[in-house]
Amino acid sequence: MSGSLSSMLPFSLFLALKYLRPKRSFVSVVTLISVLGVLLGVAILVIVLSVMTGFDNMWRDKILSFKPHLTVVGRYESLKDPESTCRKIERVEGVTGVAPSVETRVLMQHDGRTAAPIVVGIDPARAESVSRIPGKIIVGDFDVEGEKTVIGVDLALQLGLSVGETVLVYSPRNVMQPDELYLPEELVVSGIFDMGMRDFDSGFILTSLEVGRELVGLDSGAYSIYVMIEDPFLFEDAGSAVGDAVGMQYVVRTWKEVDSLLFDALSHEKTMMFILLVFITIVAIFCITNTLIVITVQKTNEIGLLKALGFSSQKIMGAFVWHGWIQCLAGTIAGIGTGLLILCNLKNIVKFLTSMNVEVFPKGIYGLSEIPWDTSPGEILRIAAFVMIFCTLSSLLPAYRAARLDPVEALRHE
Repeated sequence: MSGSLSSMLPFSLFLALKYLRPKRSFVSVVTLISVLGVLLGVAILVIVLSVMTGFDNMWRDKILSFKPHLTVVGRYESLKDPESTCRKIERVEGVTGVAPSVETRVLMQHDGRTAAPIVVGIDPARAESVSRIPGKIIVGDFDVEGEKTVIGVDLALQLGLSVGETVLVYSPRNVMQPDELYLPEELVVSGIFDMGMRDFDSGFILTSLEVGRELVGLDSGAYSIYVMIEDPFLFEDAGSAVGDAVGMQYVVRTWKEVDSLLFDALSHEKTMMFILLVFITIVAIFCITNTLIVITVQKTNEIGLLKALGFSSQKIMGAFVWHGWIQCLAGTIAGIGTGLLILCNLKNIVKFLTSMNVEVFPKGIYGLSEIPWDTSPGEILRIAAFVMIFCTLSSLLPAYRAARLDPVEALRHE
C-alpha cells in the first residue's frame, strides 16, 4: 500500500505524510499542539477582525439611517430662502429627499430631571423623505407637526417621559443673551424611537421647523438642508451635482466628512488590532518550527540513509516544507471554521454570559445594542495567505538544516 502511494505522490509529499502519522510519541503531541496553536491564532484573527468590520458597517448604517447623506449649508450665513434651494436640489438626478432644518443644543426638563439633547427642527411635510426614524417608532406615532416632538428611547427613560406627556425645552439664547429671558417651549411627546445606538437614542429629539426657529431666534429660513440620495456611497458625485445646482454661496458636506473622525478612528483601530493579534499567530507558527527541528533530530539516521541512497537535498528539504505546510493548512482551515462558528453563535454566547451576570457588551459604553460582526471572503483569504506565507518561512530553517546533513555523519548519529 505504501509503495503504490509513494508512486502516486511526489516523494517529498509522501515523506511528509509519513512523518505526520501519529505514533503516540512526543513528536505527535508537539505536532498536535502546534496545529492547535495555529487554530487559536487564526480563530482569534477571524473573530476580532470580523467584529471590527461589523462595528464599522453598523456605525455607518446607523449614521446613514439617522443623518442625511448630504448637508447643504450657507457659506457665510443661514439660508434665507430654503424652499427655493430645496426645489433646485430636488431636480438633481439621484436625489430622493430634501428638507430644510435647524439644529441646536437645548436644555430639556421634566419632573425635576434634566438633559441636554440636540433639537432638530425639520419641515413636517418633508421629514419622512430624509429620515428613517418613522420606521423606528416603538411607542406612539411619528408626528412633528406644531409643538409635538419625537424622542429617543434612552432619553425618554432618562427623563421619565412617555407618549402624551409635556416636556419643557429651554432655548440656548438664555445663555448666549443673559440680559434677556426666553420662556421655554412646551412640547408634547408624540412618539418614541429606538435606533439601537446610544448617541442617537439619548442625544436627539425631532420637532417642527417652526419650533426650531423659535429656539434659535430665526424669523424664517433655516440653518441647513438635509439631502438623501439613492446610493449613499456615491456621495462624491452626488455632492458635486448638488453643489453645481445650488451655486457657490452654499457648501455641500457629505456624511463621511461630517463623521470623518469616527471612521478614521475605526480604520486605525482595526489596523492596530490586526498588527497586535498577528504576533499571537506568529508565536503559534514558530511552534511548527520547533516541531520540525525535533523531527529533524529524531529522523537524522533516516535522513542520512535517504541521502546515501541518492535522494537529493531538494527532496529532503521539500519534505519538511510540506510537513510545515500541512500542519499550517490544517490549523488555518480549522481556525477559520472555529472563528465562523463562534461568530454565528455570538448572540447565544453573549446571552449565556449575561445570564451568568457577566455583561459583555453594555450599550452605555459601546453605544450599540448588540455585538456586530461581518466577514468578507477577501478578509478570510488575506488571513489564510498571511498564515501560509509565515508558515513557509518558519519551515525553511529546519528544512534547510535537514537538507544540509552529511550522509556519513547522519548515519553515525545515535
